[in-house]
Amino acid sequence: MKVLGFVLNVLWLVFCGLWMAIAYAVAGIICFILIITIPFGIASFRIAAYVLWPFGRTTVERADAGAPSCIGNVIWMIFAGWWLALMHIATSIPLFLSIIGIPFGWANLKMIPISLMPLGREIVSTDERFAGW
Repeated sequence: MKVLGFVLNVLWLVFCGLWMAIAYAVAGIICFILIITIPFGIASFRIAAYVLWPFGRTTVERADAGAPSCIGNVIWMIFAGWWLALMHIATSIPLFLSIIGIPFGWANLKMIPISLMPLGREIVSTDERFAGW
C-alpha cells in the first residue's frame, strides 16, 4: 500500500499538487506580510504541505478547537478560502476529462472543506488510530 501511495502522490504532484501548493504558499506569504494574519499564514503553509503530498494522510478536527477557530475560519473564508476552493474546482474539471484523472478530480473536490475552514483541523497519517479510517 505504501508503494501505491507513493505512486499516487507523484502523479498528484505532477497533475495538480504543485500549483495548488503554490497557491496556498502565496496565500501564506500574503498573510505573513499583513502581520496580524500570521496564524492564517501558518495554517496556509500547513495545508500547502498537505496538498503537495496528500495520499496517506487525512485531516481530523482538533479536540481543543473552539470559538476562536470558528471565528478565524469565517475570516479566512471571506478573504482567502473562497478563491482557494474555486482553484480546487477549476483544477478538478480538466482532471475529470480523462479516466486517469477522475480519482484526482475527486480528491481535489474533497479538499474544498479544508480550503474553506483550515483552522481547528490537524493533518494526520491514515495509519494512525485516530485518523478516522
